[in-house]
Amino acid sequence: MIVLGIESSCDETAAAVVGPDGVLSDIVHTQTVHQLYGGVVPELASRAHVQKIGAVTRAALAEAGVERVDAVAATAGPGLIGAVLVGLSYAKALAAGWDVPFLAVNHLEGHMLSPLLEDPAPGYPFLALVVSGGHTTLYKALGLGEYQVLGETVDDAAGEAYDKVARLMGLGYPGGPIVDKLAHDGDPTSVLLPRPMSRSMNMSFSGLKTAVRSHVRKPERASDEDVCASFQAAVVDSLLLRIRRASDDTGIRRVCIAGGVAANSALRAAVANLDGIESFVPHRSRCTDNASMIANVGRLRLMAGQSSGYGSRAQPSWQPGDAPR
Repeated sequence: MIVLGIESSCDETAAAVVGPDGVLSDIVHTQTVHQLYGGVVPELASRAHVQKIGAVTRAALAEAGVERVDAVAATAGPGLIGAVLVGLSYAKALAAGWDVPFLAVNHLEGHMLSPLLEDPAPGYPFLALVVSGGHTTLYKALGLGEYQVLGETVDDAAGEAYDKVARLMGLGYPGGPIVDKLAHDGDPTSVLLPRPMSRSMNMSFSGLKTAVRSHVRKPERASDEDVCASFQAAVVDSLLLRIRRASDDTGIRRVCIAGGVAANSALRAAVANLDGIESFVPHRSRCTDNASMIANVGRLRLMAGQSSGYGSRAQPSWQPGDAPR
């Protein structure tokens, strides 16, 4: 089975083809218009998707060397409703034109199962930390479509905190790669920042962001490199605490990380070095929004005998494991 995947949930227009031998093509166009505003502008994102989705899809098919696929999968949520609708509508039209099955895919499930595209791939059950600009959630994955939320952020997502810290420091957008780069040359112990603790598995990054703001407003403050290193260390410590606690509570010794923040060098290194826990860290290109993860879930569901109707709607708050509406 060869599946075309379409992703348009935020500010990446992406198309990919996945088959029995893995990823045949993976094309991603990242929108740059949002840099002027320090964050994603939903209306501009939707318009940019309309302009690029045809060219991106043609490029993915050409790179894969195929003219027709066995099924088409597309992100149906969660995400920006207008942006999601662009890819979802386009994918439905392609599936109808080719007379092949269509599959509505959950964006977070795509991230969660993206490590299955790697070699070696994790087996079920495993813990999955999906950490990005819009989501920070720790799942227990028991099988395809069988997921349990163990903990999630109660305020800012980790990636959102990165963007806000970068903005208040005047570093630019998107903040994650900039903060990560500066942190390489900083001392993570130079600024004392809080590690939000809780008896539950939930996480919080709003207070950490506020602590950074308070520090950088002081007349005598640490260098940008030291502030970024200290902030990044606090984020990683908070995430690792939940992973270790979840592993101890569930007895599961396999963990995957996914989502845009999974491309962060400090988090990747820390997860890879967890004692007694087997880690699965996808390639950086599979961490940020892409369509290979969407095609992958679509293919897995197709092989399990599942498909979606053309009436599947865009669902901005769709949770992994829930049936599409």
